[in-house]
Amino acid sequence: MKNHLVCSLIWLLSLLPFLILEATKEGNAIYLVLVEGKPTAFQHQLNTRSKLKSEAHGKRMIELHDELLKNSLDGEYTKLCSFHHIINGFAVHTSPSQAKLLESASGVLRVERDPGLKKMTTYTPDLLGLPAGAWEEEGGAEMAGEGIVIGVVDSGIDPSHASFSYDPSSYFNESTKRKRKKKLQLRRFDGGDDRRCEEGPMFPRGSCNGKIISAQYFAAGAAALLPLNASDLSPFDQNGHGSHVASIAAGNWGVPVVVNGCKFGFSTGMAPRARLAIYKALYPQGGTLTDLISAIDRAGGDGVDVMVLSIGPSEPTGDGVISFMGVFEISLLFARRAGIFVVQAGGNEGPQEASVVSFSPWAMGVAASTTGRVYQTHLVFGNSHTLHGVGFSAPTAGDGAKQLRLISAGDAAMQKAGDGFSVARAEECQFPEALKPAGVRGSIVICSFSGGFFNGSSSVTSVLATAERLGFAGFILAADQRYGDFTAQPLPLTVPGVMITRTADAQILWNYYQNSASAATAAIQDGRIAAIDEQAPQVARFSSRGPDVSDDRRTPADVLKPDVLAPGHQIWAAWSSAGEVEPILAGDSFALLSGTSMAAPHVAGVAALVKQKHPSWSPAMIASAISTTAVNSDQRGRPIMAQGFADGLKPAGPFDRGTGFVNPTGALDPGLVFPAEFEDYVSFLCSLPGVTPPAVRAATGEACNRPLSSPADLNLPSITISSLPGARAVRRVVLNVAGEPETYTCSAEPPAGVELAVFPPSFTVLPGRKQELEIELKQAGCSLGSFVFGEIVLMGSFNHVVRMPVSVLPVAA
Repeated sequence: MKNHLVCSLIWLLSLLPFLILEATKEGNAIYLVLVEGKPTAFQHQLNTRSKLKSEAHGKRMIELHDELLKNSLDGEYTKLCSFHHIINGFAVHTSPSQAKLLESASGVLRVERDPGLKKMTTYTPDLLGLPAGAWEEEGGAEMAGEGIVIGVVDSGIDPSHASFSYDPSSYFNESTKRKRKKKLQLRRFDGGDDRRCEEGPMFPRGSCNGKIISAQYFAAGAAALLPLNASDLSPFDQNGHGSHVASIAAGNWGVPVVVNGCKFGFSTGMAPRARLAIYKALYPQGGTLTDLISAIDRAGGDGVDVMVLSIGPSEPTGDGVISFMGVFEISLLFARRAGIFVVQAGGNEGPQEASVVSFSPWAMGVAASTTGRVYQTHLVFGNSHTLHGVGFSAPTAGDGAKQLRLISAGDAAMQKAGDGFSVARAEECQFPEALKPAGVRGSIVICSFSGGFFNGSSSVTSVLATAERLGFAGFILAADQRYGDFTAQPLPLTVPGVMITRTADAQILWNYYQNSASAATAAIQDGRIAAIDEQAPQVARFSSRGPDVSDDRRTPADVLKPDVLAPGHQIWAAWSSAGEVEPILAGDSFALLSGTSMAAPHVAGVAALVKQKHPSWSPAMIASAISTTAVNSDQRGRPIMAQGFADGLKPAGPFDRGTGFVNPTGALDPGLVFPAEFEDYVSFLCSLPGVTPPAVRAATGEACNRPLSSPADLNLPSITISSLPGARAVRRVVLNVAGEPETYTCSAEPPAGVELAVFPPSFTVLPGRKQELEIELKQAGCSLGSFVFGEIVLMGSFNHVVRMPVSVLPVAA
């Protein structure tokens, strides 16, 4: 299989924490510990408590954590932080032997090693139909998201960026000012005070300004393992990733996008009037799960409405633990219990099967799609043949019309024995000293994307530095047959350049170069002009795929993942003025990035719009509305396609695109929703194969009083059965959220080789009332061992359409 390498920000791993954790495998590490007792947010279930009493309860919990450690451990340890808002526990830096002692301590429910974190980031408002749809229903873009708080758990934020400024007078005319008076009050947020806006380097007093209403950083875990700098200790975004994510979700309306003096339209968040609560848990040097969970716990205590996670663990919990029962997943479960709609990036390991990294049914995992806007750079040879590549640069001389001498870096390499220079070292254009200046000046130089890029020692930044110093007219970064195709983003290039990412295209380049002897010429055309692809949206090649898995052995689970598809390819959004991770973007205020990191905040913004219109809806109801109204056709009205290996396309199925492409306007009026509460998720855990009631209690603190007949009976807006040995009936309950009685007719497109029936086949349901459905599935001569897919459609008499994908794995009886 070809190597699919990545040479841009969003797919770079935070390698340092993984390396450190690996190095300390037999030494000290960070451990996450859950203990008995209700956290602060849920004490109201016992009695009514004032804010002062809740704070006192939290303080007592922290003291109990300290006492537990003191009484249980006999060696060295460092307690890093306590969790007490929506989960009860703490993080401790200690040895494996001390962690073993904790496992047997009275009151301890679970001990789990911290695995570290990974990053999972205009035109998309128009693509999603927001201006004339969902925004219009909310009173226009100037009102969309008003009164809603989106919590962004990421690498911080740049408060000086225009996407996050706050000037109420510039947003409203007289009529909208009157509307605003009714909606200004934040419904549930309790974190917008001086204690919740931490100051620090590049984040002075006043950075929380009305748009950014809270900003905190969490560094206890990172500081225990990583060489943090004093400048890291503030909510400021040195990375860029967090600012990008925040502006997609809730960036201000109509901010001009200007990069290198060129204007590329305007940037607008999905919910431009929503407020932002910032929780920094990722640093340029990396991150830990400890800090991520601390941020989630704090956001739960603050009472954000929506939480977006474009960072997280890159794989299921190890050691045979069920994916849904790791400490991170349980923290998301309790965030859901606290009324927070949680959105996760689905991962960037596609198109490999079972690569999705959003596992749990209580969080919405998002796949990434193309947008139809593509920035391509064209390389034109002297024989008029053209190759399409990736770049984001000005053209070569003559506006890309003048043919210039073409030379390979290998042919221009210094030939000096014994001094460290070699052809191999020169081919990647990383070192000016390795090339003959006279051989490359004024020419277009072919550089190789080979071993150094593969192991991370080479970079496009170094290519640019070499090109500028030696006076390249332009450069080509070509895939190397030995290392396979690579994935690239159209990074802004200060020297005209093009990246030829496919080895097949690179071979065409080399054939032309070698057959032309010394007469080879080429020109690079302007790569800053967008082309429109009407086949959008397509599932992006990098977007992780299902099926969902229940453990680190990749056992399929009875949960559909990803949940939904949203724009995630070549997305313009804010960039931090001091972003340190990607030098090419240094000094830019906007970046064009791709990844499920960018798809997740699109859905977070849409959820904010739904919450704004329906403030009483639970997170499960919002998730259902987004899922059942998603569309499965592209802009031409044809089925959505999914990109695969070697530029192949295939019809997108539920494991590629979830329920479909997010439809914000439809989500505001879904007709029916599939409600689920915290107790339903506990019942789901209790029904999982091989999971015992004590294990569920250790993870959640709750008893298995009402286990489901099967995990597939969890009331989700989809049906996934990972093992169908013969026949099975699953149940769903729908709730009418429309304002009038409606009659629904059920129809089904059964999976191949499976009989499917829905009972009752039609029903009438009153507003605010529920209807139970039974879906019967039965093998009917199908081939065994591979998933098959279908769909159930509920057609309402008032034009509501509710779609439920069906995924079934038939197995031998």
